[in-house]
Amino acid sequence: QVQLVESGGGLVQAGDSLRLSCAASGRAFSVYVLAWFRQAPGNQREFVAATGGSAVYADSVKGRFTISRDNAKNTVDLQMDRLKPEDTATYYCAAGTKWGLLSTIKTPDSYDTWGRGTQVTVSS
Repeated sequence: QVQLVESGGGLVQAGDSLRLSCAASGRAFSVYVLAWFRQAPGNQREFVAATGGSAVYADSVKGRFTISRDNAKNTVDLQMDRLKPEDTATYYCAAGTKWGLLSTIKTPDSYDTWGRGTQVTVSS
């Protein structure tokens, strides 16, 4: 089973960029669907982006965020540009094996393994 560790969070101003990275340990990294979710205080965990057969994004981040994976390095990154205060949340990396319907890709229950999260704070 894969284990995930996120890094790269921090405090930035609106309009700035930030790059999150998720390092995975374990075997067969390339077979996993990898995703980023986020959760703000008082809110449910929210889908951000996923990569499996292709890249899928939440509408709220489409055109600003880019997910990329490097199977040789066992990493999946999230490049976040033009950040907004509403992007403030704890960001989690997740791994699963289900790919297909958007409803499947975007639900947290489709993912078996989670990192502990990294905090992103965007000031206005």
